[in-house]
Amino acid sequence: MEIKGTAVLTIQNFVKHANKGLYNEWVNLLPQASKEIFSNEIYPNQWYDVLYAAVEPSKAIGKMFYNNDEQKAAFESGRYSATQALTGIYKFFVKAASPGFIITRASYVFATYYRPCTMKVLEKADKAVQLRLDSDGPHCEVVQQRIAGWMERGLEISGCANIKIDIPKSIAKGDAFTQFSIKWA
Repeated sequence: MEIKGTAVLTIQNFVKHANKGLYNEWVNLLPQASKEIFSNEIYPNQWYDVLYAAVEPSKAIGKMFYNNDEQKAAFESGRYSATQALTGIYKFFVKAASPGFIITRASYVFATYYRPCTMKVLEKADKAVQLRLDSDGPHCEVVQQRIAGWMERGLEISGCANIKIDIPKSIAKGDAFTQFSIKWA
């Protein structure tokens, strides 16, 4: 599985801005393939191996800043990514659109950041959405948590509260697909 450079840049910026002064120390924790990515220019339109550009970096973020909790690190990195993507010029759009519409649109956008990957809406209600993520490549809980964090923050920006995201099915746990169950108030 690959991740687009735009998403990789948000991981880099998350470490640089949220954890000032510790970027080089973080890079030193990375495996060599990840070090090469984060020690050089990251190109927004280039594709990178998700293991070395997102999974291993999230593990290192977890080790340094979240008491070895790589799931929390990925979730918070996803939240940061949503903040970067949905504020500024997109803030008005996010505030004007319904939360269900935002998550539905996000399902199409995720497929442009991860490949091979498809995400589709299984079910949509007034304050809930069920999404299905399919991927032919290796998939792991770190990527799922990054996506969940992005969706939670996106819903917060759109004005939702009491957001609950569950992952009842997971490719990483042997299921045929990953399912996100999202509810909000």
